[in-house]
Amino acid sequence: MSESRSPIAVAWTGASGIQYGLRLVQCLLDAERDVYLMVSQAAQVVVNMETDLQLPGRPDEMQAYLAKHYGARAGQLRVFGRQQWTAPVASGSNPPQAVVICPCTTGTLASVANGICDDLIDRAADVALKEQRRLILVVRETPLSTIHLENMLRLAQAGAVIMPANPGFYFRPQAVDDIVDFMVARVLDHLDVTHSLMARWGDGH
Repeated sequence: MSESRSPIAVAWTGASGIQYGLRLVQCLLDAERDVYLMVSQAAQVVVNMETDLQLPGRPDEMQAYLAKHYGARAGQLRVFGRQQWTAPVASGSNPPQAVVICPCTTGTLASVANGICDDLIDRAADVALKEQRRLILVVRETPLSTIHLENMLRLAQAGAVIMPANPGFYFRPQAVDDIVDFMVARVLDHLDVTHSLMARWGDGH
């Protein structure tokens, strides 16, 4: 399988802003990309708080639920448990094209920055760094402490893309979905995934 068609791994952690992660997965599936999904326990709570979705707790049940929700083809979306060390993302011998943590808590940021691999999300990010694959962290927190900023710097120096959820407003969004799409479009650009979520700066001017 060529790298341009290899799976993209997405992790949802417990920061507010799960809409970014949900929309990213939808857009990747719509673009006919295979997706490996990891969901932290805190993210499941946030999904239930911020959306009308009711995620099952077991990975296999969550996979079936989300595949139906997104209309994914058979096998296109795979959900892995937090301690599922046999998952492809756990080994450098079978890394995905990229790993995106969206949204990313500052706790996850700290774990990845310090090489702590207590769960599959941390390990997937660690593998992406060591295998020189794209790692994108959509950090959702404000204000940021010196510790947060130092962790971001450390990861940026290691090759990660730090993309805080800071949407622009020059395109005059009319709804929350427009704001979400702005951030997801920027993530998709860094993944080299074609999309039409919004007009590009300078087009038509």
